[in-house]
Amino acid sequence: MGQDRRQRRRRAAALGGAAVAAKKHHDAKEAEQQAASAGYDEPTQDRAAGSMTPETLDELKQLGELHEQHVLTDEEFESEKAKLLGPA
Repeated sequence: MGQDRRQRRRRAAALGGAAVAAKKHHDAKEAEQQAASAGYDEPTQDRAAGSMTPETLDELKQLGELHEQHVLTDEEFESEKAKLLGPA
């Protein structure tokens, strides 16, 4: 009788774990779809408002340093900077 009870508990735990994993997968898919449906409008709005992410600022600093060290030409620097900042 004790083994039967343990087996039922193990099955319940396995099913519960599978349900949690399925829920996480579903939530991730749903978030991905929402992000895809939003398009690229949000980042351009953020940039227009003047807010930049810390990552973008770090990348700009690195580009500036590489340009000052003459690793990047003026054209390369301007091109990469334009990619980070997007259209003006």
